[in-house]
Amino acid sequence: PGKLYLGIDAGTQSTKALIYDTAQRQVVGRGAVSYEMLESDVVGRAEQDPAVWVDAMWRACREALADAGGDAASRICGIGVSGQQHGLVALDASYEVIRPAKLWCDTESAEEAAELSKSLPVPIVASFTASKLLWLKRHEAAAWARLAHVALPHDYLNYVLTGELVMEGSDASGIGLLDVGARAWDASAARLVDAELLDKLPPLIGPGEWCGRLHPSAAEALGLPCGVPVSAGGGDNAMSALGCGCTAVGRVAVSLGTSGTVFGKAPAAARDPSGTVCSFLDSTGGGLPLVCTLNCASVPEEVRAGYGLGRDEISSLAAAEPAGCDGVSFVPFLAGERTPNWPHASGALVGLRAGHLARPGLLYRAALEGATFALRAAIGVMQRHGLPD
Repeated sequence: PGKLYLGIDAGTQSTKALIYDTAQRQVVGRGAVSYEMLESDVVGRAEQDPAVWVDAMWRACREALADAGGDAASRICGIGVSGQQHGLVALDASYEVIRPAKLWCDTESAEEAAELSKSLPVPIVASFTASKLLWLKRHEAAAWARLAHVALPHDYLNYVLTGELVMEGSDASGIGLLDVGARAWDASAARLVDAELLDKLPPLIGPGEWCGRLHPSAAEALGLPCGVPVSAGGGDNAMSALGCGCTAVGRVAVSLGTSGTVFGKAPAAARDPSGTVCSFLDSTGGGLPLVCTLNCASVPEEVRAGYGLGRDEISSLAAAEPAGCDGVSFVPFLAGERTPNWPHASGALVGLRAGHLARPGLLYRAALEGATFALRAAIGVMQRHGLPD
């Protein structure tokens, strides 16, 4: 039998796990656990309890192992974790979570992002972790006083698995405090947030390094042997790039989820002075120029949920509606927006006439079109910075 590897992806809406068999060169086990954000009436707030991710990781992995069957657990030779980027996981000196994680789609720190952008080499948006750190310092003094370690979602899960808190380049480049050329923390950028922040950022490791080995407590939770190697892993976009073969310059991928992203392999990180094209690193030692819209699959999902219809039913209704939706336009900025950088923007339905609200397929299609054209506009910006046509 071939070696088996366990892959984990901790996203905004669910955590997924799969088992890959190297001999068969195929996935032999899958598991997934869904969850939601914490409810809030605060405009722009998007948070989750990291304990939810941990519980979902245990459950999704056990489901995948059970799906693989047989002696799968004893044949696992390595583990890799992918995670939603930018989310601030604030830890105290004992590595305990201080407060809910502020996610990539949280825009409460828009003012802090704008302030930091005046002094950073490349401007950032509210998604970037640096802005969330400054927001925490200014708005939650007690939590800031306890802050001893900064983690991102996939780093935190790696810590739970291994007991080691480290960070690799693809995720670190989404904080806004990394010198992407030197692949090292930018001390002057960190001081813009706080004079002592640099000491709270984790050590950086290379893309080919291990994070550590599976800790006994994690091994028990998963039903795996102790000591299984855990890779560096990476941010979800960098991991998606690996998974779809964007490991050569010129390969480009589009990812559609809660957010919409377009990214491609480059020799080095992009240097867009406007900050629209993110200066991300990939997971092979190169660059990963990327644009991201905050509002993608979540927009039509809002319509579907509002009408209480199943996805197949509302998709069929939308397919029967005309392109252009009888003049109805759905401005999709329900969560503010990152591309363009309009964190305080809101959504809108334009062009409504009598009878339109009684056609859920029409509004669903309008939401799909709105999210699609927003992403198309972002692709146009990427093309001005070297993305192949």
